[in-house]
Amino acid sequence: MLSLEHITLEFGERTLFHDISTTVGPRDRIGLVGSNGSGKTTLLRIISGAPQGEEGAVKKAHYVTVGYLQQETIALHGKTLYEEAETAFEDILDTQQKLSEAQDTLAELDPTSEEYADTLEVYGELQHKLEELDAYRMRSKIERVLNGLGFSQTDLNRLTEEFSGGWQMRIAMAKLLLQEPSLLLLDEPTNHLDLESLQWLEEYLRQYNGAIILVSHDRAFLDNLTSRTFALSAGRFEEYAGNYSFYEKERLVRRELLLSQQRNQQDQIKHTQEFIDRFRYKATKARQVQSRVKMLEKIEIVEVEREEEALRFRFPQPVSSGRVVLDLQGIQKSYDSLQVFSHLDFKVERGDRIAVVGVNGAGKSTLVRIISGEESFEKGERIVGHNVLLSYFGQDQADELDLSKNALQSVEEVSSSETKTQLRTLLGSFLFHGDDVFKRVSVLSGGEKSRLALARMLLRPANFLIMDEPTNHLDMRSKKVLQTALAEYEGTFLIVSHDRAFLNPIIKKVLELRPGSMRLYLGSMSEYFAKKKQESLSQQTAARLKPLDNSKATAHAARQEEQDRKKVKEKEVRSVKRQLEAVEAEIAHHEQRKSEIESLLADPEMYKKGDEAKAISAEYKSVQKELGDAYWRWGKVSEQLEKAQSVE
Repeated sequence: MLSLEHITLEFGERTLFHDISTTVGPRDRIGLVGSNGSGKTTLLRIISGAPQGEEGAVKKAHYVTVGYLQQETIALHGKTLYEEAETAFEDILDTQQKLSEAQDTLAELDPTSEEYADTLEVYGELQHKLEELDAYRMRSKIERVLNGLGFSQTDLNRLTEEFSGGWQMRIAMAKLLLQEPSLLLLDEPTNHLDLESLQWLEEYLRQYNGAIILVSHDRAFLDNLTSRTFALSAGRFEEYAGNYSFYEKERLVRRELLLSQQRNQQDQIKHTQEFIDRFRYKATKARQVQSRVKMLEKIEIVEVEREEEALRFRFPQPVSSGRVVLDLQGIQKSYDSLQVFSHLDFKVERGDRIAVVGVNGAGKSTLVRIISGEESFEKGERIVGHNVLLSYFGQDQADELDLSKNALQSVEEVSSSETKTQLRTLLGSFLFHGDDVFKRVSVLSGGEKSRLALARMLLRPANFLIMDEPTNHLDMRSKKVLQTALAEYEGTFLIVSHDRAFLNPIIKKVLELRPGSMRLYLGSMSEYFAKKKQESLSQQTAARLKPLDNSKATAHAARQEEQDRKKVKEKEVRSVKRQLEAVEAEIAHHEQRKSEIESLLADPEMYKKGDEAKAISAEYKSVQKELGDAYWRWGKVSEQLEKAQSVE
């Protein structure tokens, strides 16, 4: 379907890629991995067709389309959410526009002219094309994807500029999914998703009828979706026939094999060189010496890439706090007319390791800011426990860095007693080596800023860590080291994150927030998901089964209740069926009128009537729109009927 042929890209003396050649098949699920700065985003841009000054070529079949979701913030404005999503259906909108133009042209042409006959033929072809493009299902497709990505029905008529950067990225993703390109290029698609939207996207992509190349630092997301892995490291490109976990194991096997080959080769070179040195001046051995010299010249040296340096750090081990670390009592928080929390009670105890999860808009970031003291509230009390030293890392922590300072100055401003040598050692642990410590914050990448913000956090001794999405810009290695450091940490922490693989080994409680409610689950993320699944199954079972009782009175009451339930359900089904019949009658009416108008418009005499022809054309547009809306309502009511009958 698509191939990369000898792709090479250099920046000055640095080789980002060298001679990359590979192919992508129609249903491939490929994870593109590598540390920050290894060139993942650049390679995606090359595949998407954006010129990067590379050597080599990207070749694809003429029918192949490529869709690219970039990491960069996208600013959309001027349209409602629905109108913006609708632009994904360019073919349908273009065909509708051409159909409208053809109607206007027919109204102005002489029905006896050759041009009129040609236009009428085009008009018919455009109608057929709309039907082939499934234009009447466009609205239902748009709503399905927008709902899956977390938008509500009331959001559809909101202007896109009203949405934050994270939600704008979701809009861009929705448009890309609706376009259904042959190859999806997704660069960190999970960064702005909550757990529910992430799980929906994972299932959607699993069923996607096309190829996907995915860059993500979410290990669980990669493992669940991909079956091939492209790895970039220090200018090298390697392929692996498995997901990320397979890649990690296979990479070590390949490295050990390569090290073995290198040792054998070095032994061979050593022995050969010894022979040359020993017999270089013996005439009887001259031919053999010359042969071995030529052999050494032809040897292709086995090179083993130096292991990338890993982050190494530990949180300062804290002094012990009181048993109750923090207590929220009767908290009420609102933003204008939007009430986020009402009478919220929550207690954090010493040693708690809590993950905060929930849909976007449920108040996760607001809660952690209230807990950290960064956010005020209208009512209630926030009680900090005895001897509690609190440290907070927010989502926008990296954005709050002083852009005019360099990395070293940035950590100096929060340092208390550390020397410059100690601070440089700390920065070195976060991959700021040599002159990197003098790089201005303004030129650092998103990942570098996040690492710098974490380094600053280390300089504040604390026994209660509060972290809001700390892994968003960390690569796999950095994330693993942070995970290990938190596992070894002896204090209390609370983390907002949607990264299941990161959270699972280190947390003991899950706090689930939903608009207007809060619930605490004991256990890891795996146990949380298992409990949620069990709850869902139990609720479905409870809807069908009623507890049995031996008493006749209870049995009679149960039978009566069941009969009443059936009557209510039958009434509901009849009501939905009547709605469906009404919509079907409306569709039939619109289709009949559409057919009648098409017959009128096919009559050359109609276009001699001027105003009447224009009125008929306008009515035709209106009928088409009403028919599309009716088809959409039919789909919705059909879903209601299916749901009602399934629990009957």
